[in-house]
Amino acid sequence: MAVPIGAISGFGGVVFRYLVAGFTWVFTGRADYPGLDRVAGTPWPDVWFLLLAPVVAGAVYGPILHRFAADARGHGVSEVIHAVAEHDGRIAPRATLVRALASAVCIGGGGSAGLIGPVVQIGSATGSAVAQTFRLDGSRMRLLVACGAAGGVAAAVSAPLAGAFLALELILRSYTVESVVAVVLSSVTASVIGRVMRSDEPLLSLAQFAVHDPVEYVLYPMLGITAGVVGVCFSKVLFLVRRLCDRVWRRPEWARPAVGGLALGAMLFALPQLYGVGYPALEAAISGRYAIGLVLVLLVAKMLATSLTLGIGGSGGVFAPTLFIGTMAGVALGDIAHHLLPDTTTSAGAYGLIGMGAALSAATRAPITAVTIVFERTGEYPRILPLLAAVTMATLTARLLSKDTICTRTVSRDDTDAQRAH
Repeated sequence: MAVPIGAISGFGGVVFRYLVAGFTWVFTGRADYPGLDRVAGTPWPDVWFLLLAPVVAGAVYGPILHRFAADARGHGVSEVIHAVAEHDGRIAPRATLVRALASAVCIGGGGSAGLIGPVVQIGSATGSAVAQTFRLDGSRMRLLVACGAAGGVAAAVSAPLAGAFLALELILRSYTVESVVAVVLSSVTASVIGRVMRSDEPLLSLAQFAVHDPVEYVLYPMLGITAGVVGVCFSKVLFLVRRLCDRVWRRPEWARPAVGGLALGAMLFALPQLYGVGYPALEAAISGRYAIGLVLVLLVAKMLATSLTLGIGGSGGVFAPTLFIGTMAGVALGDIAHHLLPDTTTSAGAYGLIGMGAALSAATRAPITAVTIVFERTGEYPRILPLLAAVTMATLTARLLSKDTICTRTVSRDDTDAQRAH
């Protein structure tokens, strides 16, 4: 069953990626808005559209979510973890499809969120539906849910290893032979589907770097500690802003995304680099096109923009924003190190790549997933050692600072902690 589930979830992951690109094109005239001054091919005259895009998007997906998926609140992965822990992986297919459509509109309309959460939901719902159709027991259902999650990620972001390890580390939390074989089969199948449908078009193109001097092996653990603090801060800010939005908004829930979109639009107007997933800004930072002041501003602003997007009722993932935040932290630290030790350190972009994985590991406590997703995005084996060092230190730092992770708490009104189920 893992093979057909991988094929279906892979198809769903690719379709979702095209949906996001399509709605982004509707709002901006581009498949991925890079934060330019003008928007070609649309009726918007200049950057003033940034104030209105989140409002219009919220007016579309807000009523849809309120009508068809009012109880489904979260960033995708947390909801799947909760379903596996509390309900043996039983997931409602209709609510998942509604959330996927809402996420595409939200991200396309400027919502600062990512793709992985929704594609995990799509794939997991596929596995759950197959398991329920054949009346499988709880352990089999949980395994097929993980197979679907792995397939969705593998196809959508061209990362079959990361998809498999995400399912094993975060959803199943098991490395039995049976689970590894099934999840890998699903991930490989979905990856093939993704390559056929997209011609293996990369979602994110990153430059290649290598360690310049052995002294840098001392700096990368320091970066890991910094990224660990940043990852925990992002998790705390995310839930703090959500609780604040719940306290402030006492009116109809269906109008919340549109009204809150005004605040999000104001942030996008000031910093258009925050629009959507944010890959163009991430690439620009790694390439060295941003001064350190702007990098630090984007680091804090992305935390707030993503928290606000989900706080006002928006839908989307948190993995990509975490990668964005970690990248900015790494670039900032790398820039400082390069100025202090110009002959010893490589460019700041290399530190941005390592910070990307370290922050993800700190926020999710999934170090193998973090390492594989960065490795698959870059393909550079010489970076594995500094990446492992930074990810290890980031994970240990995060564990010391907080028991919670960004994925083990469902974003519900009472902030139920899914960690207790484990």
